[in-house]
Formats: sequence, structure tokens, C-alpha cells
Amino acid sequence: MYKTRFLLFLLMLYPFVAVSVAETAKTADTSETAKTVDTPDTPETANIVVGADRIDVIKGLVKRKRIGLIANQTSVLRDNTHLLDVLLQEGFNVIKIFAPEHGFRGTDDGGAMVKNNVDAETGLPVVSLYGDKFKPSDEHLADIDVIIFDIQDVGVRFFTYISTMHYAMEACAENGKEFILLDRPNPNDYIDGPVRKEGYRSFVGVDPIPVVYGLTVGELARMINGEGWISKGEKSCRLTVVPMLNWRHGEPYSLTVKPSPNLPNDRAIMLYPSLCLFEGTSISVGRGTRFPFQTLGYPDRKYGDFTFVPQSIKGMDANPIYRDKTCHGVDLREVEPERKISLAYLISFYEKSGRNEKAFFNRADWFDLLAGSDELRRQIIKGFSADEIQASWQDDLDDYKKIRRKYLIYPE
Repeated sequence: MYKTRFLLFLLMLYPFVAVSVAETAKTADTSETAKTVDTPDTPETANIVVGADRIDVIKGLVKRKRIGLIANQTSVLRDNTHLLDVLLQEGFNVIKIFAPEHGFRGTDDGGAMVKNNVDAETGLPVVSLYGDKFKPSDEHLADIDVIIFDIQDVGVRFFTYISTMHYAMEACAENGKEFILLDRPNPNDYIDGPVRKEGYRSFVGVDPIPVVYGLTVGELARMINGEGWISKGEKSCRLTVVPMLNWRHGEPYSLTVKPSPNLPNDRAIMLYPSLCLFEGTSISVGRGTRFPFQTLGYPDRKYGDFTFVPQSIKGMDANPIYRDKTCHGVDLREVEPERKISLAYLISFYEKSGRNEKAFFNRADWFDLLAGSDELRRQIIKGFSADEIQASWQDDLDDYKKIRRKYLIYPE
């Protein structure tokens, strides 16, 4: 894959670029006001400049404003300096930090509740958005003017950073605060999987989008705002997206920082859309190993010749399923993932289980929330082939693609 090399002089070569979206409620008038100033159409992957690297642009947007920052360990600039450190060095008035799943420094286990705390390095208060509440309260926003969001996403609906983004936008809309998003590339930049259905809304599926949705977080934020998905369409968010330079849809992109503790490399990130669905089953995805989301297994020899033993690993998973037990399955570390969701793994392991519905789908409700409805689970139980299942998604995906086109910032 291409490696990202951020060149300092690029920031001097390109003029101000921002996308500002101020949208009316989804009532009688559904028009969108969008401003794009000189978005360059010169994609060169090696020269990508992410939104966070455009400090001069950010400075013009938040000068003399009180800032709340939603960020984590991925919020770094080209020189690996954390965005918060740069903002403070530049004299920005950062009042507080908001932390998503895994915490502000990215050290909390997946699914573990994040507590309010104080950042040891800066002394700033850290408000958890993955604890008792997923959404900033009115009180949290009372002493700030703007939220800046800068987190590396992986382009998958059930990866919870985009859910945090949704609820923060909603809180800003309700409280009249600005929301500035610093855009980053999508490493799973394609469209596939079932669209989340009504009745299956959750923190792993807030918006009605496919499992893999083919947008940057900036483009997705524009969609959420433009389609009236926040506050039931009654309000819109004062949204500004600071776009990247030199990125286009479909370009390979290798992350320089782990987006979460259990996605340690490009292969895990690419397999994640296919393998995360197993978390609603009895099958281990390798949590508790050094290669999570690159293996599948269960404590029974019939599942395969490859073996692994999940163990407690601080900062990754303190108590993985089948801890200290030998799991048998498959090693996917040499697999070159395709740019599509593979259902072959699910169907194969369901067959290996003896088509034991209750034993395999032992967390059926969770599987359905990840999939976006109960349809995929029922199709597998009925013996549908992968091709038949994927064909059943196409009408919804075609409708989604029509919506998506309205919110694109980058060329395809």
C-alpha cells in the first residue's frame, strides 16, 4: 500500500479550502446551502494533507473562540504531533476534551466504559462520550463556542467514532454551537453490506447507511446534516468541514496510527467489515491475541487446524472470550482482503457448527444490531448463498448511492 508522507511545503502551496454547510430543517424547505472554495482536484496519495494539518485554515475559523475538542490517539499531524498539542502551542483557547470509545489517548479496552477524567499531559478536563452518556449535555457545551472533531475513521457503520460524531453534531444543533470537522481519508472506501433498518437503531448503527458506506467522515457529516437525521430533522448543525488536499475516492490509504486497540494494521482494518459480525456469534475474532480481526476460531477441533489461545492483554482486551482456552480455526494473516464484505467466513463457520442456530448465533440481538436488521441472520439460517444475500442488498444500496452523490467533496 502507499505510505502517507505529509510534506510541509504543501500547506503553503494551496489556498484556503473549507466546506461550510448550513442547512434548513427537513420540512417544507429541504434546500442545502453548501460552500466549497477551491477544492483541488490533484490527487496524489503520497502528498495527502489531512484537515488537521491545515492549521492556518483552522485558525481562521476559531480565532478567539472557546473550543471543545473531540479527538483521540489518531488525531496527529504529519510530524506525529498530536492536534491538541499544536492547538495549545498556537494559542488556541481549548477549554475541554471529549473522549470517544477507547478514551482520549486510545488506551481503553473495546466496549469498556470511559470515565470522565483529567488529561495528565495538559491538565484539561476530559468528558466521556462513551460512558453514562453518548451525547454532550447542555452543561458540557455551556462554556464553549465550537466543537472541533478530528478522529480517524475506518469507513464502517458499527465503528463507533461516527456515532460519537452524530450525537455531538446533534448537541451542537440543539445548543446553537458550531461544529468543525477536520477530514481524513477512508481506508475502506467502498460501498457494501445491508443498510440499517428502522427498529435497529443503536450506537453501532445510528444512521440508515450500509455497513461500508464509502464516505469520509466529513462527507458523512454533511449527509447526516443534509438528510435531517439529527434531532429528528427539527434542527440543523452549523457544520464546517476542513477538507483534505490531494485525496480522491478509492485511493489506497495506510494508517500510521492504530484507529483502535484491536485494529493493529491494514489487514485487520480491511477484514473488519466482514469479521466484526462474528462478535454476535460464538466465534472468536482473535481478541486476546496480537492479531485480532485476522483470525477466527472456537474451542473445538472441527473449526480448523490453526490454533490460538486468547489471553488478557492490557489496553487491548482484559477479558476476551475463551480466555486461556485453545481455539481452533483459520489464520487470515496472509489473506489479501477484497474491497467487499465477504460472507464466506460466516456461512462456512455456521456450516461447521452443524447449522446449530442457537449455539452459533448465541448473541442474536447483538448480531442483528451490527448487521442493521435480523434479515442477514435469517438468510444464513435458511441456507441462502453469499451471492443471493448480497443481491438482496442491491436496491437499498442503489438508493443510498443516489443520496451519497449529493454530499461528496472529493473526486472519484
